[in-house]
Amino acid sequence: MELSLPGNLFRRLNDTGIKGLLDRNPLRSLGIILLTALVLVAVFAPYLAPHDPKQTGIPYQSPSSEHLLGTNDLGQDVFSELIYGARVSLTIGFLSGIISIVIGVTVGVFAGYFRGWAEELLLGTTDVFLLIPSLPLMIILAAYLNPSMWNIIMVVGLLCWCSTARLVHSRVLQVREMQFIESTRALGYSNLYIIIRHVLVNTKDIIYAKFSLAVASAMLSEASLSFLGLGDPLNISWGEMIHFAFSRGGFANDMWWWYLPPGLMICVTLLAFIMLTVEGRKDSKMLELI
Repeated sequence: MELSLPGNLFRRLNDTGIKGLLDRNPLRSLGIILLTALVLVAVFAPYLAPHDPKQTGIPYQSPSSEHLLGTNDLGQDVFSELIYGARVSLTIGFLSGIISIVIGVTVGVFAGYFRGWAEELLLGTTDVFLLIPSLPLMIILAAYLNPSMWNIIMVVGLLCWCSTARLVHSRVLQVREMQFIESTRALGYSNLYIIIRHVLVNTKDIIYAKFSLAVASAMLSEASLSFLGLGDPLNISWGEMIHFAFSRGGFANDMWWWYLPPGLMICVTLLAFIMLTVEGRKDSKMLELI
């Protein structure tokens, strides 16, 4: 028994590890690989970038061995800007996604679990935010505030939580009527304990999926604001690169190496996050009681 245990344990880890993930959901596995590669590029940007992105030189150079994607109007290396831009774009996406998920999950859980006046108040507030066009409101707030990466994070995060709240609310309404929730209440456990140990656990699939979509949506919103000139010019993101290419002759002179790579990076990143939400095989448990 003692000799066979390590082998059995190894086989179980192998089945539930990378091989098991690839067998169950290859699209999600591909999304994880792409996202991991992008995060590594952002973390090790100083070691991967061939030049300092702020160093100026000869402007409007075509791609060459020295400058793989040419230079912009200030002579800055576009490839180095592309690598460093991953830091800003991913940071804005992740932090905005976290803010929107925290607000949306909190509103949805409390509205669905406590019902009554709390549900009417929270869902009424959600409906008000849903009625307001989000992008025009983002543009107004971003234009009113100082151009800063942190202001963009707050604006995007505070305006993108409504759909999460609605979905979580619907799921909590379903979970709270389950028999094990009634049994837990009868045993005298507090509402906070039930929410943390049971309600949130059985809502995590929706939370994970909405977080991936929230990060993707935040990155797209940041790119839209930056393209309109409302981003932070001191922190170059992929959206800022497209904005500068549009406003400084990149599009007019057909300098595809300036505006096309950041656009492709945004598309690849959004695709990676969307792949994370793809469902695998349907043989998993619908509810987790513990």
